[in-house]
Amino acid sequence: MTPTFTDTKMLVLLLLVLDLLTGRAAPPVQSSLPDPLVGYDLLDEELGGGRRRSGNRTGTSIGGMGGCGPCDPELCQDTRGCRAGLVLDSCGCCQECGNLEGQACDPGTRSVFYGLCGTGLRCQADRRPAAGGGGEDEEEVCVCEQQEALCGSDGTTYMNICQLRQAAFSEPELRTAGRGPCRTVPVIKVPPQNQVKGTGSSLVFLCEVFAFPMALVEWRKDGRDGILPGDDPHISVQSRGGPLKFELSSWLQIEGAEPGDTGTYHCIARNNLGSVSASAVLGVLGAEELSSYLSSSVSEMKQLMEDYEQDYL
Repeated sequence: MTPTFTDTKMLVLLLLVLDLLTGRAAPPVQSSLPDPLVGYDLLDEELGGGRRRSGNRTGTSIGGMGGCGPCDPELCQDTRGCRAGLVLDSCGCCQECGNLEGQACDPGTRSVFYGLCGTGLRCQADRRPAAGGGGEDEEEVCVCEQQEALCGSDGTTYMNICQLRQAAFSEPELRTAGRGPCRTVPVIKVPPQNQVKGTGSSLVFLCEVFAFPMALVEWRKDGRDGILPGDDPHISVQSRGGPLKFELSSWLQIEGAEPGDTGTYHCIARNNLGSVSASAVLGVLGAEELSSYLSSSVSEMKQLMEDYEQDYL
């Protein structure tokens, strides 16, 4: 019996249905190519590369939300330029750069969000005033385990061994010359600044000095004998240690400035290795003189801004 057109059409439809059913039941095809996103931490990308990763591609989930796969060290990328040494990544497989002193960190032995501290550093709470003055914020930061100052072979004092290690990363020949700070003549870190004030105003000159052994700081004024403040009741001098180790901050304060206070003031620091000085000029003007001076200063600033715009814009 010869099949009719209708029989042929039904046969074709039946074959199509069988093909569809077979296709649904078939298992999905598995690709043998590696997934380029395996181990890629999107969080690091969002943070602008704040943490340098070793490129773990051993099964770390995207964003760290799905756990870690089997560890294959051969897939770990080389990590270079790590000034604080190497630590394990969040999966405990590949190595990544450890965080430097003062950087935020994850407590414990597992990298979760910020990363682990590098060689010789530990993660501990750093209490600091909260924004807006509402109590204190606690942030975990990396702190060097050894807080002893060291003298480097370059003649620089490093506040701890971690800072020396970081410097040695760029200067391979750097070594420790001895425990404690380098013996040095005083160095004025922050010199006093020139000032112009109106009659009757108050002002302060600041001078910050680093030295070991610790320096003695005194103030003098041109044309005036002796060390300030002398017996002048409207001038006072105060000093205290800091803001950093082996530093001394000294202030010369003048209350109710008079035209006679105009002149050059000197901050002089000395220890048994030598002395150093820095100077600043004070101008005390009357009301009319001060107004004229301020107007002239504003005009000069405007002219500088116009010159800048013409040259660079």
